[in-house]
Amino acid sequence: MKFDKTDALAVSAIRALLIDEINKANSGHPGMALDIAPAMYVLYKNHLVADPKNPEWINRDRFVLSSGHNSALLYAMLHVAGYEVSMDDIKSFRQMHSKTPGHPEFGWTKGVDATGGPLGQGVAQAVGMAMAEAHIAASYQEGEKIMNHYTYCLCGDGCLEEGISQEAISLAGKQKLNKLILIYDKNQSTLDGPTTNSMTEDEMLRFQASEWNTIEVKDGNDLEEIDAAIEAAKKSDKPTMIQLNTIIGYGTPKVGSHTTHGSPLGAELGAQTKANLGWNEPEFTVPASTYEVLAESFGKRGAEAYKAYQAAYAEYKATHPEDAKVFEAAFARDVTPFAIAEPAVGEKPDATRNSSGKMLVEIAKAVPFTFGGSADVASSVKTAIPGDAGFDAEHRAAKNINFGIREFVMAAAQNGMLLHGGVISYVGAFLVFSDYMKNAIRMSAIQHLPAIYLFSHDSIAVGEDGPTHEPIEQLVALRSIPGVEVIRPADTRECIAAWKLAIATKDHPVCLILSRQNLQNIEGSCLEAVAKGAYVTVKEEAADLELIATGSEVGLAVNAAKLLKEKSIKCSVISMPSVERFEALSKEEKDAIITLPKAKRVAIEMLSGLSWYKYADNVISQDEFGYSGPADLVMAECGFTAEKVAEKIAALLA
Repeated sequence: MKFDKTDALAVSAIRALLIDEINKANSGHPGMALDIAPAMYVLYKNHLVADPKNPEWINRDRFVLSSGHNSALLYAMLHVAGYEVSMDDIKSFRQMHSKTPGHPEFGWTKGVDATGGPLGQGVAQAVGMAMAEAHIAASYQEGEKIMNHYTYCLCGDGCLEEGISQEAISLAGKQKLNKLILIYDKNQSTLDGPTTNSMTEDEMLRFQASEWNTIEVKDGNDLEEIDAAIEAAKKSDKPTMIQLNTIIGYGTPKVGSHTTHGSPLGAELGAQTKANLGWNEPEFTVPASTYEVLAESFGKRGAEAYKAYQAAYAEYKATHPEDAKVFEAAFARDVTPFAIAEPAVGEKPDATRNSSGKMLVEIAKAVPFTFGGSADVASSVKTAIPGDAGFDAEHRAAKNINFGIREFVMAAAQNGMLLHGGVISYVGAFLVFSDYMKNAIRMSAIQHLPAIYLFSHDSIAVGEDGPTHEPIEQLVALRSIPGVEVIRPADTRECIAAWKLAIATKDHPVCLILSRQNLQNIEGSCLEAVAKGAYVTVKEEAADLELIATGSEVGLAVNAAKLLKEKSIKCSVISMPSVERFEALSKEEKDAIITLPKAKRVAIEMLSGLSWYKYADNVISQDEFGYSGPADLVMAECGFTAEKVAEKIAALLA
């Protein structure tokens, strides 16, 4: 497509606007924003299909800014493209409570499809979006009529240096996500200096080795070359990386210098840059022609596509009413229309990972839009759905995802799936490996995403695999993340309840902490009471002590209480599967569950005890690394038998 002076003027106007935006805030990152502005303009003008009047339209193209520090350009682009980002919002860049925060935030600014978190996570979230789009389109009769869009992502050198990017690139290549288009701004600069300080590989070959289509744009200012590259990418049978060769700080007197990366240009350099760009207008000026050209291209294309989709969906709903009901329930995350059978609670002991796996199978049978997997531990975390072919290019409707040994991208891709919408997702790993995933779990919470994390092998009872695989500090770390709900069930009943709560959740992540070892179903455990976060499983009138425990330690506390009773020490036992749910109760509700003073409470958990002193003056916990050996011997060595716990409690009273 040919571009003219109007387009050149629009690119200059966008560049000038972002200079003013950053200078007024006296904070921001002009370097990449200036050099990549032409590509953003071409993407919005000629390719991206979205409607600024209906920014949450489910079949819009998704755009992820992985290099979130480049937010000034995104906000300038949203403004000129007709979104609810006013000139006053532009002038409030990086200010308290403005619509234009320092990094884009999902749910805060219209037109932002993902929060721009730490570098590289945007690439992974885009992969998750593309997976969701492909899966949903294949999961309904004639599904391509109601789900058919592209996912675009913009990243820089820094994103590709982060290890998560290679996990994401490898996964996307294996999955042949041909509707994923990554625009790579190769300006050869990072905050501290040129990229040659830290990377020398050929990125084109790197992507090709991971089964991507690659296209090089030799001049990042050539609008026609950029346009042709995106057009070609949309026709590929593989995911496509478009490498744009640019120069950081384009137009500034410091062009090519890393010093333009993260510091405002200031009045003098800003004026010189505008002069170099041939821009003579007052600050915060956008010509009418710029608004008009984008309204007639991006705006008109999006409005027409939205209108056409509404008509097509109405026809689809008439033709496939049952599929439409499921589709609407999926995007509303509504499981109430589906009858989920509950696994039987057996008399024999069973690991909560097994109980979880049985419940997941029932959920997957009943709820059509479940979609998830694990990091190569499906047989251990019990995430596999029997008879499922496994999601790949030949089986797009399959539910099981083989993420491979890529915990970090697994968590971040789940975020992308949930940002996209239309699925109830879950991912599984061993609890100790949540460390690999923690930053993406944090991003789940920041974006208010109902991600479900299944973490098995929850304590030193892992045994023979030894200290490297026995979690100690991981559980308290998860509980410390604002907005994350942790549920550690004590038996099958609590596990069923935990799953029911997780799939009904709509605005925060839930971590289910599961045992590898078998646990006895506890007399007095209660499925309904799990929703309160804590409840009394053993009630003693005029109790001397209250024992508070979670997971496998609830059974341990019950058995210790029986031994103590033989010594005339009466202990009530409280199961607290979810600290977060307990904290959400009123004071009166809490006081009805925990009745004794802190000095007469004992918290028991076979992990770090750091967080338990809020509830009890006395804590029996595991605050050192474990041992390698049979689980029973490791637990005995660390003092976690009913006899040893009873001895410690009796000693406290003495």
